[in-house]
Amino acid sequence: MDLTVRYMRCSQCEYLQTEFPYWLDRAYASSINDSDTGIMARNSTNFRVVLATMMAMGNFHQRVVDFAGGYGILTRMLRDIGVDALWSDQYSANMLARGFEHAGEPADLVTAFEAFEHFVTPAAELDRMLAIAPNVLLSTEIVPRPLPAPGQWWYYGREHGQHIGFYSVNTLRLLAASRGKHLISDGRLYHLITENKLSRTVWRACMRAQRLVPAFARKSLHSKTFEDHLRFVEKAERSQ
Repeated sequence: MDLTVRYMRCSQCEYLQTEFPYWLDRAYASSINDSDTGIMARNSTNFRVVLATMMAMGNFHQRVVDFAGGYGILTRMLRDIGVDALWSDQYSANMLARGFEHAGEPADLVTAFEAFEHFVTPAAELDRMLAIAPNVLLSTEIVPRPLPAPGQWWYYGREHGQHIGFYSVNTLRLLAASRGKHLISDGRLYHLITENKLSRTVWRACMRAQRLVPAFARKSLHSKTFEDHLRFVEKAERSQ
């Protein structure tokens, strides 16, 4: 975007943000920006990360709400393996997980992948997630050290203008602590805000083994693909 934008950083929590983002209506003319060529690869990885986190939490039979669900890719992938996953996104159309929108049901885990950098008020958005579930799994790139200039870090997203807030691990730790939660982070991209003192060692071990985790999940889960299909067939028959 052809704008000159000021950035400000808190000296205590290290949160880096733009000036008030008056350009968001323009930036969100399309909910998924054209430069997001990694959307499918990212959802494939996020699918494994969710399962790895569920394994670390000791239970694949949990309800998951994808808070920034986009087109519904991740929700559909999780349901296809058997996870009770629901979609939520106030800015995007649900294309692939229709009929499985979150309608206020309590959950065990909220996912928010590539969402926090979009938030104008991240603390308020975290509160919305914690009202759904006590655990929040998120992804956002940690700000490098030393702080890069705007033209030296791709994650600023200057071409689309949707990224307006950037975090250090310390930012996320303080944000979690302010809500009485604990933070577990890989120090780079994935972060878990949790009510339990989940073992960092266990979570990180599951994350390292994430490519193997779907095979374990399939042993205890049953795919919802055909079950979901029948649900819509029965709904169509009742409406005739």
